[in-house]
Amino acid sequence: MSDPLKFLVVDALNGVQAFARQLLHSHGFAADGILCCADTDAALAQGLAFKPNFLITDWFPKAPLSGIQLYRRLREVQPGLQLSLLSFEVTPEREFEALALGAHFLLKKPFTAEQLQTELTRALEAVAKNSPGPGRPARPAPRPVLPIMPPQPLVKPGDRVRYQGAVHVAQYVVHRHGETVVQLKGQTAFVPLEKLQPA
Repeated sequence: MSDPLKFLVVDALNGVQAFARQLLHSHGFAADGILCCADTDAALAQGLAFKPNFLITDWFPKAPLSGIQLYRRLREVQPGLQLSLLSFEVTPEREFEALALGAHFLLKKPFTAEQLQTELTRALEAVAKNSPGPGRPARPAPRPVLPIMPPQPLVKPGDRVRYQGAVHVAQYVVHRHGETVVQLKGQTAFVPLEKLQPA
């Protein structure tokens, strides 16, 4: 059997650390496999020795070592490191950067306990699906492949679409985790493609 997963949770808020730890316990992960840090410097110092499989970190945009840089440094010693991000500011640029790094999620703060639980559960299910289980040999990590895009996206940036009875303009179209979502001009949330109609 493969070794149990190890988690590194990096957030300045004690509440976030405690809740993430509690959630991971509820999924059956051992206490000694969960390390919590309040800043990226401590996380790097401890993480290089701890070698986590999964990093849940705040973006830390103003820190000398951001959450993204921490991920890149830790990945040098743990190439298969999984990433999930938390941030007070979620911009389309950050969405794209998180997506490019293969992050399981980028969750906007402040979030509810249910939101973190939903995202973390989905991420753990994705990791479990890709991990070798008992009786299955460990396979070498597959080479990353570019996601297959739908042949003809129904909505392109600049298109006019109808959503909740009003006409909007599509600003960004993002393909993530097998679904297509659209950010409308003047809106912060991404809307699943199937909820939009041509205007």
